[in-house]
Amino acid sequence: MTFGLIIIGDEILSGRRHDKHMAKVIELLAARGHALAWARYIGDERPQITAALKDALASGDIVFSCGGIGATPDDHTRQCAAAASGRPLALHPEAKRLIEERMRDVAIEQGVPFEPDRADNVHRLNMGVFPEGAELIPNPYNKIPGFSLGDVHFVPGFPVMAHPMIEWLLDHRYGHLKPVAHAERALYVKGSMEATLTPLMEHIEATFAGVRVFSLPSVDHPQRGRHIELGVKGEPASVDAAFVALQAGLRALPSVEFGTE
Repeated sequence: MTFGLIIIGDEILSGRRHDKHMAKVIELLAARGHALAWARYIGDERPQITAALKDALASGDIVFSCGGIGATPDDHTRQCAAAASGRPLALHPEAKRLIEERMRDVAIEQGVPFEPDRADNVHRLNMGVFPEGAELIPNPYNKIPGFSLGDVHFVPGFPVMAHPMIEWLLDHRYGHLKPVAHAERALYVKGSMEATLTPLMEHIEATFAGVRVFSLPSVDHPQRGRHIELGVKGEPASVDAAFVALQAGLRALPSVEFGTE
């Protein structure tokens, strides 16, 4: 299955916070033999969030959505998930129990009575108001859960909470998925331009099914100077043969130098 990632929050787009989700999700997926296919960054605008979640729900992909599931005025993800799925919002009974358990734990830590009817505690229950039929995602950090609608999963924006929750999903919901066989080989090319290499790249992709060619030019590398990192990736059975053909094609070009170091 295809994995996608949605990261929500004005603070990411403004630079007030640096995104830590994408690199970690790539790492978690790679450790299990999977790869991230796409990612979207969205600000705290309900129409944009709702549209992105509609796309995610319709995609058939496994999607992790990070951020905006709290209960402050700048948190919109729960409401947008309800609008995108066409489901009403309702307080999830188990989420209510977990949130109250967390509030009770905090009261004990602070040495004060637990007052469930106090206005701020009643407000905290909004963190358990999810689209009807949602499944809970356990939160080992503070017990306040995330939720899932099918294969679209909603976790907090805090990495310390979100990353263990995503890891739990990968192991408990998707541990049965077989790793995707994948190989990648690359070399460094000097003395050529991408336009000159394009016919060779197109030939490789046309000749070897399941193989994609990538080209990553650099103009000011501190060690290699101007060069192109050129490579092939895809099904392991085809990648080795494609890499041999790539090297043969480079040898046939005038004034081209290449190597793996």
